[in-house]
Amino acid sequence: MIDCRIMIAEQKEKAAQIITRDQFSEPISLIAGADVGFEQSGQVTRAAIAILAYPSLTLVEYKIARIKTTMPYIPGLLSFRELPALLAAWQSLILKPQLIMVDGHGISHPRRLGVASHFGLTIGLPTIGVAKKRLCGESLPVANEIASKQPLFDNDEQLGWVWRSKLRCNPLYISVGHKISLSTACMWVERCMRGYRLPEPTRWADAIASGRPLFLRWLAQKSE
Repeated sequence: MIDCRIMIAEQKEKAAQIITRDQFSEPISLIAGADVGFEQSGQVTRAAIAILAYPSLTLVEYKIARIKTTMPYIPGLLSFRELPALLAAWQSLILKPQLIMVDGHGISHPRRLGVASHFGLTIGLPTIGVAKKRLCGESLPVANEIASKQPLFDNDEQLGWVWRSKLRCNPLYISVGHKISLSTACMWVERCMRGYRLPEPTRWADAIASGRPLFLRWLAQKSE
């Protein structure tokens, strides 16, 4: 039986260990994107990690891990459900990036430990949360111009940025994962945009996880 009280206490303990200042050196040559989903009605957890060369943002390595889901969905505790598959994909990589963007929240979480923070803390590397939906906090409306943004606040604490990446698309929620400042996190997301709603690292991770045309074309070119 899962004791949510123990997991919540662990969340709070880990959240206190998150570093919200820059702790990496440039130049960056490899950036990763990570995406987690579920298959077979949630029985299987699937994690994909894409490694891109920077600044070309070309795919140089990827891994997909599929493992048996270890716990049910519990609101606020999703990172505990997603982390095992992420770690399985991570451990099978040959190349190791200097910076990782995770499709999910970092500290923009009710207890300040979304999957980007949980993963970053576990592997000890800088991570950025790039989420498609708000989990907590409030912001003013974002102007309908590319790169417009508004701070995301929970009371007096800024949790992230609500950032317009593409016209006629919902904004993204950018937050600190681990070992990076909020301003630098937003800067790196902006550097990795190529005209789509998602930055290239998480766009590639999503394409790999779901077998989208972007990834299928890459596979076809590799086999030529």
